[in-house]
Amino acid sequence: MTDTDGWFADGDRDDPDALAAAVREGSAGDPRDWPAVAVEAGFASDGDDYYEVLKKATTAATRAAVTDRERADDRQLVHAVRAMDDCARTANELAERLAEWAGTVDPEAGTGVEYARAVASGEAGDALEEPTIRSLAERVAGLADETDELRSFIEQQTPAVAPNLSALAEPVLAARLISLTGGLEELAKKPSGTIQVLGAEDALFAHLRGHAPSPKHGIIYTHDAVRGTHPENRGSAARAVAGKLAIAARVDHYSGELKPELEAELAERIETIQARNADGNGGDDTATDGGADDE
Repeated sequence: MTDTDGWFADGDRDDPDALAAAVREGSAGDPRDWPAVAVEAGFASDGDDYYEVLKKATTAATRAAVTDRERADDRQLVHAVRAMDDCARTANELAERLAEWAGTVDPEAGTGVEYARAVASGEAGDALEEPTIRSLAERVAGLADETDELRSFIEQQTPAVAPNLSALAEPVLAARLISLTGGLEELAKKPSGTIQVLGAEDALFAHLRGHAPSPKHGIIYTHDAVRGTHPENRGSAARAVAGKLAIAARVDHYSGELKPELEAELAERIETIQARNADGNGGDDTATDGGADDE
C-alpha cells in the first residue's frame, strides 16, 4: 500500500484473503487517520465499520502467517523429533508393562522392545499365546517401528534444512537442537553459551539457585567430540562444539550455503583439546577457553 491508498486500496472487503495479503505485505511511511481515509474512499461507511473489516483482515493475516510458519521445513523437523521421542518413550514404557505382565505367565519372559517384537511375532513361546498380551506386544512393536521410520525421515530431511548444522552435529542431533529452540531461526539467534546447555535446563536452573554446579553441556554431550573427550576437558570441547554450531545455524538460516571449513576448524580445535591429556596438561581451563570458542 501507499501513504495515500491505505491497506484497503483496491481491496474487496468481502475477500478476506486479499485484504490479509494487503495487511501482510503493505507498509506506510507515516501514520494517517486511516478510518477517515477509508470512509472518504467509500471502503467503509463509518469508523466502526472500518475497524470491523480491519479486524477480519488482521485475523486472516495472522492465520495465514501461522499456517505458513507451521508448514516450514524446520517446523516439520520439530514435529518429527517430538513425535519420534513420544513414540520411543511410549514404546519403552509399554515394553516394561508387557515384561511385567508376561512374567506372570512365563518365568522365562524377557524385557525391552526386542522382547515385545518376539512376542508379537509368536517367537516367545506357547506360554504367551494370550491374545491381550500379544496385542500389547504388537502395539509396542508398532511404536518402535514408527520411531525408526521417524528417525529415517529426520536423517533424510535435516541436511536439506540445515546442511552445516547436520554436517557438524549429525542430522538427529541437529534436528533436536532445532526442536529445543522451536525452529532454525530461533536457534540461529541463540548465543553459543545457550546452545551449549540446551537440554540441561533443570541443571542450569539448579545452578542459578545455588544448588548445583554449572552444567558443562546439554544434549550436545551426544556429539562424538564431546563424549569422546576426557572429562577434565569436556567443558572446553562442549564450548568449542557449541561455538561452531552457533555459526552453522546462522549460516543455514541466513544463507544456506554449505561451508566445509566449519567442520575442519572444529576438528582441529577438538584435536588440540584432546591432546592436552596426551601431553599431560589436563584440566578444563574455563577462563581461557570460553571467549575463544564463542564465535
